[in-house]
Amino acid sequence: MKQLTKAEEEVMQILWELNNANVAAVIEQLPEPKPAYNTVSTIIRILESKGFVDHKQKGKGYIYFPIVNKSEYSNQSLNKILNGYFQGSFQSMVSFFVKKNDISLKEMEAILNEIEKQKDDSEEVASEKNS
Repeated sequence: MKQLTKAEEEVMQILWELNNANVAAVIEQLPEPKPAYNTVSTIIRILESKGFVDHKQKGKGYIYFPIVNKSEYSNQSLNKILNGYFQGSFQSMVSFFVKKNDISLKEMEAILNEIEKQKDDSEEVASEKNS
């Protein structure tokens, strides 16, 4: 899966939220100062060429919709960061955020609880398969 530029990712975030939209609806969701219609249209066509977006015709215009889901892209992006900056070590990545004070104790506890829940769910599924 290809990486997105900051502008492409901003448009994708809007499309993921709206699920489908024309260019004008995307522009409406963007912060001030609003980019030009042609700029957003070009970004959407680039997203289409990268395989992130498709369209359907509606009247004289197009309605665009994501064909890559947000969690799939998020997972791929996180793995790229994990492998590129932390040599694939989740522990190194978490340690980095803790050291930089970008993560609070409460957030760390929530992460650990989520990991424990995922672990329990995985063990439950494995147990059911072996039954």
